[in-house]
Amino acid sequence: MKDYQAQVEKLRRDAAECALIRDLATDKAKRDLFGRLASHLTGLAEQVEMAMRARKNGTEK
Repeated sequence: MKDYQAQVEKLRRDAAECALIRDLATDKAKRDLFGRLASHLTGLAEQVEMAMRARKNGTEK
């Protein structure tokens, strides 16, 4: 489980970095791209956390 948690933390850090780049970007295309990346990485982190909870609770599919 520690390796899963480490990956979740990395995904969240990467999402935060993408959000920062999005916020600092002056180019609209770059803002849009890094906004999508931040959202996607956040979603992936949430999915990994849900899988971890399901596995812990014995309810995984």
